[in-house]
Amino acid sequence: MDKGHPGGAPAQAIRPGKMATLHWLTVFCVAAGVTLILLRDEVGGRALRQWLLDGHRHFGVFVLLLFVARVALRLRAGRLPPAGAASRLGRIAAALVHLALYALLLALPLLGWALNDALGKPAHLFGMALPALVGADEDLADALLGWHQDAAWLLLALVLLHAAAALWHHFVLRDGVLRTMLPKPRR
Repeated sequence: MDKGHPGGAPAQAIRPGKMATLHWLTVFCVAAGVTLILLRDEVGGRALRQWLLDGHRHFGVFVLLLFVARVALRLRAGRLPPAGAASRLGRIAAALVHLALYALLLALPLLGWALNDALGKPAHLFGMALPALVGADEDLADALLGWHQDAAWLLLALVLLHAAAALWHHFVLRDGVLRTMLPKPRR
């Protein structure tokens, strides 16, 4: 019996490639969203600044959609086998960091979406207005902006920790953990 899968039923085999693909798509979308919002602060011109902000918002929605896909895939697969021979403390630390990363990948786009609504500017995806999460409220918008920025800095710190751990596994422990998340060379 697979204890990691609900009901003890055997988990369907999940190809690591699917999780790796979603992982790298998420990395791309987060990096693109960050780049667009940072560029926005450095450029002039109202139209360009609005275009960069809209791009940032679109990538935020993509991160939210990828989050849903990742969670659905993980629920379908059950508990994944450990990739390395980490200690119990190491596995707990990795699980906590992953949980925090997942929480932030959910919270950050939702905070941004709610921020748009609180500013009285509905969120859009490809021209389609998304349902409002909150009503227009200047004070709430100020609070949401602070929370969104704080969550972004926390996400950056955890991403750096996550990347450092992957490099530690690759260069110090040499256990193949990082290779499981890299694209496989074509034959």
